[in-house]
Amino acid sequence: MLTTRMMKRFACASLLAVLTACGSAPVGPGFYRVERGDTLSKIARSNRQSVQSIVRWNNLTNPDSLEVGQVLRVAPPGGSTSGASGGAIRSSGAGSASASAAPRSAPADSAPTSAPASTISLVWPADGTVIRRFDGSNSKGIDISAAAGTPVIAAAPGTVVYAGNGLRGYGNLLIIKHNADYLTAYAHNRALLVKEGQSVGRGEKIAEMGDTDTDRVMLHFELRYQGRSIDPSRALPPR
Repeated sequence: MLTTRMMKRFACASLLAVLTACGSAPVGPGFYRVERGDTLSKIARSNRQSVQSIVRWNNLTNPDSLEVGQVLRVAPPGGSTSGASGGAIRSSGAGSASASAAPRSAPADSAPTSAPASTISLVWPADGTVIRRFDGSNSKGIDISAAAGTPVIAAAPGTVVYAGNGLRGYGNLLIIKHNADYLTAYAHNRALLVKEGQSVGRGEKIAEMGDTDTDRVMLHFELRYQGRSIDPSRALPPR
């Protein structure tokens, strides 16, 4: 049976795959974005690599389970040479942010060490108590607890690029793209009130807080800059 931590890691990897597919910049040289119908052996052949190298470079726990939008390293990391000249490391971050190699248990979406070049101003996505804060590793965002049905609002204006419950560990999830750099994610909702492709305004009600795919009522809120998780608290007003 999978542990809770493993489930969260897999869920995070799934979310990163969705973020990658949400229109970020193309992947860099030496990387490949998985498309529908791809298999690992097909990807290996196309890039003149061995399946074993790609598995090793990406730390793939299940080579038979690839996700559409997942980014794989298909050239030796760090310019090193390796047997069969091949391999990949799972870097499911969005666009060029995915060009850094990292194992599946620690996807390459950890918080940047320096402040983003551009900034975004957010409003709090829900009223309630912050019960978990961002740490960049085990927690990719913040958790806000309140009563079931508490309104969840868009933290900034943007376009809904994902609305559904297909990502294990996130329940009913919304992802909003605000500009070329920033996205926000809203997880565990009881109900989703907007659809993919819909434009939303800052403060607009987009969901109702719930407990889907979690053990308590809460909103899990993430902020991503160029596909990398950053601390939402830095972009939220004090309260």
